Amino acid sequence: MNPTPLEPLDRADQTRWFAEEVQPHERPLRSYLRQSLPSLEDVDDLVQESFARLMRARRTTEIRATKPLLFAIARNAVRDFIARKVRADFVPITENPGMPVLVDGADVVELVCRRQEIELLAEAIQSLPERCREVLLLRKIKNLSQKEIAALLGIAEHTVESLAAKGTRRCAEYLRARGVGLDR
Repeated sequence: MNPTPLEPLDRADQTRWFAEEVQPHERPLRSYLRQSLPSLEDVDDLVQESFARLMRARRTTEIRATKPLLFAIARNAVRDFIARKVRADFVPITENPGMPVLVDGADVVELVCRRQEIELLAEAIQSLPERCREVLLLRKIKNLSQKEIAALLGIAEHTVESLAAKGTRRCAEYLRARGVGLDR
């Protein structure tokens, strides 16, 4: 259910509010986003996305503290951007068209087992809580450092370490519960 607007906002009031309350924070917002994003184009896109989200919020909610809300919105926009990018960049190994059907000495049973294990690993990763999955993919797939992930997500390094360990442990448990990783 969407909240109802507080009162209709006229264009002049919106323009004044934006110029006085939002625009003065653009430079620090850009600086914050530059620390979290790889390209200036991404920074520009997320500044605009943050402003748009703030304007939508203002239509339905009274905003008492613009700067903290703007930066919280920007942090969430960065997290959404990273999640979209990770999903877009993640190509399951099982869908690699260059993978030969048979490799020297490898038999069909071994290849089928390996493919099933990879599919189970993908399921294990998908079963993780969102933040845990995000950290694990950035750490293990993107090979980012804990410090880079912490800056990107706006969380402490020890939180990154804890989430990566938790994700790895949960994936191992998921696989063990399905008979993968046991001594054969």
